[in-house]
Amino acid sequence: MTRPVLTSWLDLLLIFVPVTIVLALLQQNDLGVFISASLAIIPLAGLLGRATEHLTAYVGAGLGGLLNASLGNAAELIIALAALREGLHDVVKASLTGSILGNILLVLGASMIAGGMKYERQKFNQTAAGLGASLLLLSAVGLIIPALFHLTASDRGIAVERELSLEISVVLFAIYIMSLVFSLRTHRHVYQGEHEMSASGEKLWSRGRAIAVLTASTVMVAAMSELLVGALEHAAATLGLTQVFVGVILVALVGNAAEHSTAVMVATKNKMDLALGIAVGSSLQIALLVAPVLVFCSYLFGTPLDLIFTPFEVAAVTISVLIVGFVSMDGESHWMEGVMLVGVYAMLAMAFYFLPPHG
Repeated sequence: MTRPVLTSWLDLLLIFVPVTIVLALLQQNDLGVFISASLAIIPLAGLLGRATEHLTAYVGAGLGGLLNASLGNAAELIIALAALREGLHDVVKASLTGSILGNILLVLGASMIAGGMKYERQKFNQTAAGLGASLLLLSAVGLIIPALFHLTASDRGIAVERELSLEISVVLFAIYIMSLVFSLRTHRHVYQGEHEMSASGEKLWSRGRAIAVLTASTVMVAAMSELLVGALEHAAATLGLTQVFVGVILVALVGNAAEHSTAVMVATKNKMDLALGIAVGSSLQIALLVAPVLVFCSYLFGTPLDLIFTPFEVAAVTISVLIVGFVSMDGESHWMEGVMLVGVYAMLAMAFYFLPPHG
C-alpha cells in the first residue's frame, strides 16, 4: 500500500519542482515563481511528514515531534535568513509571528478537527501539554518585554533596545536547551507517546531510509524556500498585499506545510501526543530557538535585529497562547476545540489583511 501513495508524492515532485526551477532560471514573473515554489513545498512537506511518522516508530513521539519541528522549521529559518540578509527586518519579524500563530492555531486546530471527525474524543499527556503551554506563555513574555521597553523607555536609544533584545535572546535560547534536557532526558517517558504504527497496512520503513528521506526532503524544501524569498517582495506588490500580511500569513502557511501535513496525518490515526508535539513544539522552536538565532546572525550581517514587535503582533500571540493553554489543559480534545482555534486564526488573518503597511 505504501508504494502507490509514495509514487503519487513523487509524481507531484516531478511536476512542481522542475517547473519552479525553470521559472526561476528563465527569470519569469515573480508571482509565478512565488506560486510554483509554494506548490513545490507542499508535496515535499508531505514526504517529510511520512518519513517522520515512520521514524517516530523507532524513537517515540517526543523525539519524533522534535525532529519534525526542527526540519519543518528549516524552511522558515532559511526564509528569515534570506530576508535578514537583505535588511527586511519587518518581514523577518512578521514571519516569526506568523509561524507561531500558524502552528498553535491553524495546524493544531486542523489536527483536532481532522482527528475529532474520526474519534469522538482524543487524549494526550497533560504534563507535556502543560509544559508546552507554559513555555508558549514564556515565549509571549519574551515578545512583550522589548515592546513594553520600547513604549516606556524609547529615549534610551536604539543601541540599548538592541542590547536588551540580544540579552533576552540568550535567555530564551538557554531555556530552550533546558527544555530539551527535560523532554529528552529527565522526563523522556512523558513524551514517548505510542511507538506502534497505525493499522494502515503500511510496511514500516527502516530507520536509515526514514532519516535519508527526512534529510533529502529538508534540503529540497530549503532550495524551494530560497526561490520563494527572492520573489516575495514583487509578488506581494503584484497581489496588492502588505509585506506584513505576506510574512504573517502566506509565508507562514508555506513554511508550516511540513508541520501541517504531518500533524493532521497523525491526528487522524489517533496520535494526538505526536500531533500536539509537532504543532506546539514548532511554535516553541520559532520563539525560543529560531528568533534568538536570527538575532545572533543579524550581528554577522552588520544590521542587528531587535525583538520589538508591533503591539498588534504581541497581542495576537499573547491571546493565541492563552487560548491554546485553556484548550489543552484537560489533556483531551474534540473537533469543536479545533474549530475554535481555526476561527481565531481566521479572525487574526482578516485583521492582518487590513493592517496598515507599518502596523
